[in-house]
Amino acid sequence: MTATPITFRNYVEDILDALNTAPDRHALTHEGRYVTAGELRALVFRMARALRLRGIGRGQTVTLLGGNLPEVIAARYAANLLGCSVNHLYNKLSAESQAVIVEDVETRALIVDPRWAGRAVEVTAQTPVKDVLTLGPAPLGEDLLELAAAESAEPLPGEARPEDICGIRHTGGTTGHPKGICTTFGQLTAHLFNHRDYPRRQLVCTTVAHAGGMFADTTLRSGGFVVLQDDFDPAEVLAAVERERITDLFLLPPLLYRLMDHPDAATTDTSSLRVLFYGGCQASPARLADAIRRFGPVLLQFYGQSEVGGISMLMPDQHDPARPELLRTAGQVLPGVEVEIRDESGQALPHGELGEICVRSPHVMTGYWKQPELTAEVLRDGWLHTGDLGRLDTEGFLTVVDRLKDMIIVVGGHVYTSELEDLLNSHPDVTQSAVFGVRDADNMEQVHAVVALRPGAGVDEDELRALVRDSRGAMYEPARLSFAEALPLTEAGKPDKNLLRREAERVAA
Repeated sequence: MTATPITFRNYVEDILDALNTAPDRHALTHEGRYVTAGELRALVFRMARALRLRGIGRGQTVTLLGGNLPEVIAARYAANLLGCSVNHLYNKLSAESQAVIVEDVETRALIVDPRWAGRAVEVTAQTPVKDVLTLGPAPLGEDLLELAAAESAEPLPGEARPEDICGIRHTGGTTGHPKGICTTFGQLTAHLFNHRDYPRRQLVCTTVAHAGGMFADTTLRSGGFVVLQDDFDPAEVLAAVERERITDLFLLPPLLYRLMDHPDAATTDTSSLRVLFYGGCQASPARLADAIRRFGPVLLQFYGQSEVGGISMLMPDQHDPARPELLRTAGQVLPGVEVEIRDESGQALPHGELGEICVRSPHVMTGYWKQPELTAEVLRDGWLHTGDLGRLDTEGFLTVVDRLKDMIIVVGGHVYTSELEDLLNSHPDVTQSAVFGVRDADNMEQVHAVVALRPGAGVDEDELRALVRDSRGAMYEPARLSFAEALPLTEAGKPDKNLLRREAERVAA
């Protein structure tokens, strides 16, 4: 008897099926332009056919350069439907860095948002690409929307196999060889969607090249509605939450702080919010307590890494200002995920001990793109070594203390940057802080802190230094403490400590 072959369906096919259940409903909006579910579904199939006619298909890499347009999302779906890997460039990288990535992932086609056509010219001048396709008229390449309009919108079966690479996401610095994290179609399809028992209305105000794209996928798969904004602006986000009755919102902690500190937050109707996800970098317990008072019991912390997916969650009912010890944690380890805290020799440590967070789960990356040695450093015997320092308690609550590379080694011990940031942020005049190490002329690391204050704040440097000495001792007192109106952020929304460190080094030189 011949065995029946197992047919694999990737995440795009699930989304397209969901769009087909009610094709006339609005699925996406961007700057007042609405796209119905049927229009989005048809565009994906038309684009896929247009790409296939160009010889683009399974196993090749399509790179995206663009903002939060509905057409950018459709282009990713079309490429993934054909079994292509998709690499999405961060827009705020330099042209040189983007060109290195385009070449590194062996880009077969570059798909460009016309608003970024000038940058595409710079990139392709350094790294020629066989096909440059644009999402509308532009001074380079061919218009993919025009090509797609000539194609049929009839359904196409997905061509990906579960072991194929679905996405290559780059993390780390902007110099040197890029670190591309590879995720397979099988992994993404298995863990992407978290259905909710209410109609989702998702606001995406962070780049779809990062977590914003995943939340858009999840919402579209559940039959929900996605509001796309090109960038984070607290006033515009608050207005959209009220106007569009947003239920789901994702922000990195620095953006959450800016949202709740904006004057409009006190008068905006945010009662529609059901879940306000946050994650991506350390959060301050004091500022989380402020957010709970402002927005209610809707906060949900997600701790994970691109290399491994989700690791733990702190649920809304665990965000209790009366239990500040929970607000310092990253929540409880997720079902199906194993976490061990290990010492420098790789031995597992008992509950409560501080060490490196190591993770084993079905969602661990297959490796870094074309970097087997780096892959072997972090993937050992099926366990991913996250590079995060933390501790695990007996109830399964995980506390992330610092990045190994961010821990500052000083005379007398170690300074954990997140602990010092939490302390500085606890002052009522402080909205946010960033702590990092800078090497002096003797190559010794010195503690530097940059602090953002509330408007009209009366606190000065001496008062903050006294707070640190009294609470943590002289070892934690910064060698340099400076003030800024706001902290610079990376495109993903994290404090840009590399930029702050370079500026501190320049001042010290």
